[in-house]
Amino acid sequence: MSLVVMSQQISSPLETTSLSSEIIAARIERIPISSWHSKARSLLGIATFFDAFDTLAIAQVLPVLATSWSLTPLQIGLLISTGYLGQLLGALGFGWLAGRIGRVKSLLIAITIFTLMSVLCGMSHNYTALVWSRFFQGVGLGGEVPVAAVYMSEVTAAKRRGRFLLLYELLFSIGLLFSGLIGIVVVPNLGWQWMFFAGAAPAILLPILPVFFPESPRWLASCDRVEEAAKALTRIEDAVERATKNPLPAFEIAPSPEKIVRPSWRDYFAPPYGTRTLVLWSMWFGAYLVYYGLGTWMPTLYTTMFHLPVQQALHYALFTNGSAIVSSLFCILAIDSLGRRRTFLISFIGCALTFTYLYFSNLQHPGPLAAAAGLCCFFASMTTFSVYVYTPECYPTRARGQGVGMAAAWSRIASIIGPSFIGLVVKTGLGNIFLAFGVVAAIVAVLIYVLAPETSGKSLEELSP
Repeated sequence: MSLVVMSQQISSPLETTSLSSEIIAARIERIPISSWHSKARSLLGIATFFDAFDTLAIAQVLPVLATSWSLTPLQIGLLISTGYLGQLLGALGFGWLAGRIGRVKSLLIAITIFTLMSVLCGMSHNYTALVWSRFFQGVGLGGEVPVAAVYMSEVTAAKRRGRFLLLYELLFSIGLLFSGLIGIVVVPNLGWQWMFFAGAAPAILLPILPVFFPESPRWLASCDRVEEAAKALTRIEDAVERATKNPLPAFEIAPSPEKIVRPSWRDYFAPPYGTRTLVLWSMWFGAYLVYYGLGTWMPTLYTTMFHLPVQQALHYALFTNGSAIVSSLFCILAIDSLGRRRTFLISFIGCALTFTYLYFSNLQHPGPLAAAAGLCCFFASMTTFSVYVYTPECYPTRARGQGVGMAAAWSRIASIIGPSFIGLVVKTGLGNIFLAFGVVAAIVAVLIYVLAPETSGKSLEELSP
């Protein structure tokens, strides 16, 4: 039998010492989406927007640097790879750090690193300085998005959590698009340095975040810091009541709440989380392999395989990238009603079928290839966009930060492997690239069908005991 407790009965901070982690979770689940959540989403969204912006800023400045610094192809490749290597280490490191010192402190450190390093990138006067600045910038970039996604998941109730968080993740996709659009204006008129200086804009958030954001009550409760958790949650409840101008409704304690357990590696590889880890890592790797592989190589394929002028090739590539925005909007509308598992199945089955078509089609014109590539990007983006919502739902609070960090690290591995893989395989024929990507997508689709749990509409404690 579930225990019903009126919110008015436990409203004073003086009573927080009697609260348990179960009540903390129950209180969060009864909080409606409000303007407080929207402000939180907007503030963290600024950092996420510029995270994406800084990730692709290097692509906008490379044409200038390659000429002015006389860079070799090997140096260009190293400059790109070091940024992704930094993101890989950042995802792993900050996932671990978020479980040790908290979500908000980890976010502050990550944002500080990538904004400071963005300035140093713009001040770099030689290749070596830029490589090292890009590496450490990547550490901050790789840590910010996963930790922010964890925080937003933990302060949002299950109802409408998918759509709410995807509206937040949409800013990442917009940041990727704006990096290209802004680069067209900034680099020729102000110089390549200003692309990096612009990427330091989130520094304005550093004094704001600790004032606006209380630490995650769920994380505090998982550390047995229940009194601090209750105080943090009371701040959110008071802000929501002021925003809605209504008292909060009653809350229910779930019959099987999450218990306070010390973090362990078993959280990722023992039942029931071992199968989740396998399918999550496969999804992150498979989707980003396709996304980054196609995203970086399509302009080159148009110019080398179809001998298009660079300007025309970039227009075709922009169409491919634009499909990611359409995919994001589709997921925002459908993620809660369609469900996570079904969304991911559509994503990878769609990729597999499209790549199968490309493999058996002897394309002689770039138009059909652009359409098919756009469709592949649409399907792959369904996962790259939604997996930030799904991954935090698959782990308990004690392991959520590092679990998301380890899963996100596979996207960085894919971002390194994908472009290099295409560069090697394209010499054997374009069809072999499509065949390889199609096989990967089909394998991941099978894993999702067999292993992936549905998480829509369920509290984090119900999903991960």
